[in-house]
Amino acid sequence: MREHGVTGVSARTIAAAAGANQALVFYHFGSVDELLGAACQQATRQRVEAFAERFAAVGSLRELLQVGRDLHDQELALGNVSVLAQMLAAAQTGERLAAPIAAALRMWTDEIETILQRLLAASPVAEVADIPGLARAVGAAFVGIELYEGVDRDGAYRALEALDQLAVLVEVVDELGPLARRALKSKIKKASAPR
Repeated sequence: MREHGVTGVSARTIAAAAGANQALVFYHFGSVDELLGAACQQATRQRVEAFAERFAAVGSLRELLQVGRDLHDQELALGNVSVLAQMLAAAQTGERLAAPIAAALRMWTDEIETILQRLLAASPVAEVADIPGLARAVGAAFVGIELYEGVDRDGAYRALEALDQLAVLVEVVDELGPLARRALKSKIKKASAPR
């Protein structure tokens, strides 16, 4: 993918890189798309495992964002951001790629969801936040920022700073006294009630 791009990847280029017969691609995976999907999932699993200790040590939303920034820097240096962009583009029209790419993204959002559940457990925010949806929003934001950075580095930096500001806001809410927290909970419940 890094050498040929998604449009240049074929059973022939894969076989040449592996030093194997191209028929083995079809024998073991069925198609090039299925091989790419399996490779994406395997690579993602390895990357998630590489950050498992850092994820487990996260103690605040700002720390989670810092881990995300560090992860982004590593992914960019490894060339994985370019590969991700190509895989996402190919999955838009390639049905066989969509499901494995979605599964790979879920590996990240599952980790984020676990962290958010832990961090927000005692927060008034947890009473109104859809934590699984929020985890997907955070994951989507980072994917978007990674892609956005390729064309507007300053804009991507500002987006990360805005996420940092939201994390600070949650910390401020969490530090409110009991009376203010009750008032905030009441206001949030009223605002989120069906109309």
